[in-house]
Amino acid sequence: MTDTPARLLSLLSLLQTPREWPGSELAERLGVSPRTIRRDIDRLRDLGYPVEASKGAIGGYRLVAGTAMPPLLLDDEEAVAIAVGLRAGAGHAIEGVDEASVRALAKLEQVLPSRLRHRVSTLQAATIPVTRGDGATIDPRTLTVMAGAVTGGERLRFGYRSGDGTETKRQVEPYRLVSTGWRWYLVAYDLGREDWRTFRVDRVSEPFATGARFTPRELPDGDAAQFLRRSMARRGRQAETEVDVEVSFAAPVEFVRARLPGYLGTPEPTGPGSCRLRTTTSDSLEWLALRLALVGCEFTVRQPGPLADCLRTLGAALIRAARPEGGAVAQGTEAGQR
Repeated sequence: MTDTPARLLSLLSLLQTPREWPGSELAERLGVSPRTIRRDIDRLRDLGYPVEASKGAIGGYRLVAGTAMPPLLLDDEEAVAIAVGLRAGAGHAIEGVDEASVRALAKLEQVLPSRLRHRVSTLQAATIPVTRGDGATIDPRTLTVMAGAVTGGERLRFGYRSGDGTETKRQVEPYRLVSTGWRWYLVAYDLGREDWRTFRVDRVSEPFATGARFTPRELPDGDAAQFLRRSMARRGRQAETEVDVEVSFAAPVEFVRARLPGYLGTPEPTGPGSCRLRTTTSDSLEWLALRLALVGCEFTVRQPGPLADCLRTLGAALIRAARPEGGAVAQGTEAGQR
């Protein structure tokens, strides 16, 4: 192999496998001399790849962890696996999958060959991820278009459906994508409203990066997550639907935290096998009652009172649903006979 760039890429691909390569084996695989391999190793080091050499009669090379993340080479199967994983996480707003993951997905899909992009889409369409159901499912392509516009400083156009069902067309200067662990939101400057806005990404349709560049404006307080929290709190106060919730659980805090959506907050331990959740939410009490029931342990509602009423209603409905077909009629007949 006489083409130096191609040879370096082939050498890097071999070194990225988790093993040590004797210099003679690398030379044989690439059809060059051991001296050429040594020069190529030096070139890779100059490019920032931390290649470690072992001493000895044979001598070997392996890629190790360095101080910075160098570019990686992925084969077809690896690229598809990573893209499918990132799409699944991004599409369901899984806790811990934040804007950095979406940016990685946008970069990967930008360079994926069409044959691999088709495989990724086929795999995703054929599988159903099991999620906790705390947020709306969104198309990962929507996220990648938005992430690309944020990173590239491009104005973005999209259709938007508000909470009351009103459909509008928006043109914005996107600032940041923010994941709450339940939903994705876009923080952006709305050119039509001439003000900063937050948009639920699951209500966005047909996003399109216009190609028009802009100089980023200064966000109030400069923190997108804080801006989103204040915006959500303000909307909650305006709607007067927020309620204070306090629930005690007869289970360790780790158990409860893993089974509650992150947006409800973190329970605090009250003993070795108990904890308490204090939070404020604008969710409906019926939905909150169902989420608490799904935790899977004994719990007591301290406040609000109407939440306990919802749980009693839910419990009665579940008991009725669990009766054998015709059970209620049979019980009534027996009662009449007695």
